[in-house]
Amino acid sequence: MRHYSSSGSDTPSKQSHSNRNEWGALRALVPYLSRYRFRIAAAAACLVLAKVANVGVPLVLKTIIDGLSTPQQMAVAVPLSLLVSYGFLRFSSTLFTELRDGIFARVSQRAIREAALSVFQHLHRLSLRFHLERQTGGMSRDIERGTRGIETLLRFAIFSIFPTLVEMTLVGVILTVRYDVWFGLITLVTLILYISLTVAITEWRTQFRRRMNEMDSKANTRAIDSLLNYETVKYFGNEEWESRRYDENLRRWEEASVRSQTSLAALNTTQSLIIAIGSTALMLRATSGVLEGRLTIGDLVLINALLLQLYVPLNFLGVIYREMKQALSDMDRMFRLLAVNEEVADAPDALPLQEGPGHIQFEGVDFSYDARRSILHKVSFEVLPGRKVAVVGSSGAGKSTLSRLLFRFYDVNSGRILIDGQDIRRVQQKSVRAAIGIVPQDTVLFNDTIAYNIAYGCPGADHESIEGAAKAAHIHGFIEKLPDGYETMVGERGLKLSGGEKQRVAIARTILKNPRVLIFDEATSALDSHSEKAIQQELDRISQAHTTLVIAHRLSTIVSADEILVLDQGSVIERGSHAELLALNGRYARMWALQQQGEETQADVPFSLA
Repeated sequence: MRHYSSSGSDTPSKQSHSNRNEWGALRALVPYLSRYRFRIAAAAACLVLAKVANVGVPLVLKTIIDGLSTPQQMAVAVPLSLLVSYGFLRFSSTLFTELRDGIFARVSQRAIREAALSVFQHLHRLSLRFHLERQTGGMSRDIERGTRGIETLLRFAIFSIFPTLVEMTLVGVILTVRYDVWFGLITLVTLILYISLTVAITEWRTQFRRRMNEMDSKANTRAIDSLLNYETVKYFGNEEWESRRYDENLRRWEEASVRSQTSLAALNTTQSLIIAIGSTALMLRATSGVLEGRLTIGDLVLINALLLQLYVPLNFLGVIYREMKQALSDMDRMFRLLAVNEEVADAPDALPLQEGPGHIQFEGVDFSYDARRSILHKVSFEVLPGRKVAVVGSSGAGKSTLSRLLFRFYDVNSGRILIDGQDIRRVQQKSVRAAIGIVPQDTVLFNDTIAYNIAYGCPGADHESIEGAAKAAHIHGFIEKLPDGYETMVGERGLKLSGGEKQRVAIARTILKNPRVLIFDEATSALDSHSEKAIQQELDRISQAHTTLVIAHRLSTIVSADEILVLDQGSVIERGSHAELLALNGRYARMWALQQQGEETQADVPFSLA
């Protein structure tokens, strides 16, 4: 069982690096807000007006109380006008606060939407290597928390921190100017102590929250990975094993969570103590002033009301600061995805792939996924327009790598790949992929309807075109027998369909796309021999008008190919037609003999194509 270091292992250098990253996340957010300067300025104006009205309430209240202490004839007229002012200020505080919220709503929600879209688009631009190495559960949780972090940050920064700073300034100025410097000095010292200790303790507590999030992401990744492999878990009866692995991360999350909660109690106690001392000192000085006749009862009420208005939001400062720090941390994890470089990127001057007949050329291609292990060595061949070239070889020989390079999921280490005389590294990737259609060996479908998955080859295609592609792929009859027909949901990754049914959907999807270049990567590997023959005839018919590259395991499916390449350990060791390769009596001939023997030993079981 893998063990992790304790949460207390965060060094000061790691924490300072984390702080830099968090402020970097804040800078990354600025472009999403800068286009709404007017709305932000209007919201800030409403915020200031709301706080001015809020601070004005106790000032009017002091005047009312002092007015009630005057002779009876004055106590009727003066408080009446002041009561109206009191009610107006109360309402104004609420009015401007709601206006602020309404004006800023568009800013925050649009920023969340655009940031999430930017990350989503960037993830689709990243290389296949990144997506093969990613942990889907953890990454999806990072994006989810990152977008939620933007909302949290904006809500607390605009609606809590900034208003509190404005109110603190107004209260400090009123106490200093209206009374004496000691009131302002006691308030200032209290605030400095309060904020300093809050920040220090919260920084210490952040490691526990960070640990919680780390364990939460790991647990989520573990759960999703296990559920995606539900059948494998059941095959081997490893439910308890999976539960223990999942609970291992939950246990660490629980430990971090408990430490986070207990440290919060220490923070709240410290905050309350500082506020109590500061409030007591101010009230002692105010009471002394009343007894000496320098202050009125109204002044005592005013000072107490100002303190309440100031310290109530401060009570939440620790929570606010912690949530803002967490929001910045979550945003940093999300924006770091934007910082992942695109391994395969279009050249600045890249143009779309020009129309052509679909002439493919591999010229001296070398490639390796890892520098320590080479996959292809000086591979050269061409597929003439309208012709069919097949590639065969043992597993791991590099057959499927050819299709990935042709789609430009990776760039070659040396050599080049051309389509109609154009180096695919010099043209736009989107146009290259638009020109190629593939039926992969491992077909993965979207968790949507059969119609949607077929139409994915040509989004917006009408039902007649979808049905025509399904008929060409010999799956229309099967779909018609389903209760919901083309509206049948296929389940996550198409798990509700059999391997053969998924592969026929993939064939229909590619037929609907109608590209100039076709790639069949073990396109009929999931079909039985009877279904394979029926669909193979259809594929042969379709490929007559296209340039076709076939990656095959069953040699019987590529007998009609114009040229067959035999790959071994990344090199082309034989090439020629089926007859020519048999005449060579080499690797291909031995593979053919072995497969023929295997087919002869199989029972001839009748089967009717669905």
